[in-house]
Amino acid sequence: MLRLKRLYPQLLPWLDVVALFQWGALLLKFYFSGQLQLLIHPNYNLLVLGAGLGFLIFSSLRAKHLIYRRRSGVNDGPLQHVTLFPPGLGSGLLLVSALLGFLIPPAVLASETALQRGLNESLPYTRTEAQSFYNPIPPEERSLLDWVRTLNAYPEPDAYRDQKVNLKGFVVHSPTLPENYLLISRFVISCCAVDAYPIGLPVRLTTNREDYPQDSWLQVQGRMATEELDDMPTAGLRHRRQLVIVAESIEEIPTPRDPYEF
Repeated sequence: MLRLKRLYPQLLPWLDVVALFQWGALLLKFYFSGQLQLLIHPNYNLLVLGAGLGFLIFSSLRAKHLIYRRRSGVNDGPLQHVTLFPPGLGSGLLLVSALLGFLIPPAVLASETALQRGLNESLPYTRTEAQSFYNPIPPEERSLLDWVRTLNAYPEPDAYRDQKVNLKGFVVHSPTLPENYLLISRFVISCCAVDAYPIGLPVRLTTNREDYPQDSWLQVQGRMATEELDDMPTAGLRHRRQLVIVAESIEEIPTPRDPYEF
């Protein structure tokens, strides 16, 4: 025990080196493995790459300094600043969090999070971009985000009646929709997964939605239609005119490598 107490001050500076190296390696792992797109907007990929390389360089320089100091017999002396926490606690927490990052892979946001955050067919007001009503993208080539942006610009459902649809997304069983409807949904990332918000459109089925488990990914082909749906069908509350997808073909697909919209 006494030997450990004597070694601790000598090992403590190396904790910074290991923590910096681990975070640099973790960021580079996310970047080169493609997992980074599950965490942040692609606009920040190069920033993460630079940060990862920077951490590795800093850890190398710090290690070189410690080796030089040890060989030359230089002693920096005791710490002069006052701290509320034991020395090395911050570096230790950084090291543990980096190790957890290696052990726990990023998960794709799913239906539970979508229902908690409130799934809409429109963009949040703070994230709505000015769009003209005319959308040059053919209906059958629009992504879910393209459709939602178009609805934001002109929310009249009848304007899109009988237009073709070909969408990919995950399944959400909304309690506000009848049993023969599901929501085809995606998450949209503005900065990172923390601020991701869900969007979705109702899909009318010829069967019960239980045939399509929540969080399964589907490719839905069909056409647009306007219907009146209850906000709470079990309570018989007010009707609303709603743009829905009348499904003509539904195919289960694997979770895509890029599951989010940007």
